[in-house]
Amino acid sequence: MTQPSSHVTAPLKDELDIVIPTIRNLDFLEQWRPFFQPYHLIIVQDGDPSKNILVPDGFDCELYNRNDVNRVLGPKSSCISFKDSACRCFGFLVSKYIFTIDDDCFNWKVAEDPSREEINALAQNVQNLLTPSTPFFFNTLYDPFREGVDFVRGYPFSLRGGVPTAISHGLWLNIPDYDAPTQLVKPLERNTRYVDAVLTIPKGTLFPMCGMNLAFDRELIGPAMYFGLMGDGQPIGRYDDMWAGWCAKVIYDHLRLGVKTGLPYIWHSKASNPFVILKKEYKGIYWQEDIIPFFQSVVLPKDCTTVQQCYLELSKLVKEKLSPVDPYFNKLGDAMVTWIEAWDLLNSPAQEAAAPVDGVKKN
Repeated sequence: MTQPSSHVTAPLKDELDIVIPTIRNLDFLEQWRPFFQPYHLIIVQDGDPSKNILVPDGFDCELYNRNDVNRVLGPKSSCISFKDSACRCFGFLVSKYIFTIDDDCFNWKVAEDPSREEINALAQNVQNLLTPSTPFFFNTLYDPFREGVDFVRGYPFSLRGGVPTAISHGLWLNIPDYDAPTQLVKPLERNTRYVDAVLTIPKGTLFPMCGMNLAFDRELIGPAMYFGLMGDGQPIGRYDDMWAGWCAKVIYDHLRLGVKTGLPYIWHSKASNPFVILKKEYKGIYWQEDIIPFFQSVVLPKDCTTVQQCYLELSKLVKEKLSPVDPYFNKLGDAMVTWIEAWDLLNSPAQEAAAPVDGVKKN
């Protein structure tokens, strides 16, 4: 029988960081203490850097605000968004494995599985990352690497080894991750279905990645996990995680890596005001009809063999193919290059041998 996600143990205590973007105090962490306390937390404070963010006692936590981002990255800090959850990608510049979650997934309760046990979302995401993906041939019993499951009859033996999993994309109970128009026509809709399944998203298939419940292997795909230019001073918001997901999917398809989606679930407790988010999303809603065909048509050169090479090539294509849609994409393409420069700066052998990049140490 498949092991419920609640009972999965959580390895990687010394290798995984939890990244949380926030504008509020972190007292909501108390509900997650049994799951998060063993890990190092990186809090990226959005908004006013003079505001004091309070953290409960007992958590190993570092907090970075906009002043810290500017101090660490200097002129390259221009690639980090402000007044948008895309600021979280600053926290991606360190560690090996990353788990990121939104602060509106804390305020009510920890999600429960059908047996009423609290779901250890971090543990299930880790399990997804540490087992292979199968993007080249679909297994009708879903993830063959979960306990109690295997490859079905007819699955090619030559493909059963799978490929490394770069991303684990968890889902949400309660408030669905809808755009503003869907929220407006379905204001009372709630997701109450718990589907006990994990599956690999096939090669060549795009998906709308959500940053609310997301883990990734930074060494495999980290440079591609840039959440773009969003929020303050930009014509678009709330497309940060999806942009990163589309870029990453094209790249790990090219590099023969995988992404899993499904378990674990978290409880999403706060629906955004659809009239407010429509102002942020409306250009993205129009632009995605051009953005999606663009990503579907991208073919990266064979000589792009690293994530950085792939991402820089993608930045050129973004400027070439999407700038006719709006001049914003010229700016975004430049920011993609700056992001890679910042990544290489903070992950160079010289930097790794020097003192670590520190924010404000909490507790």
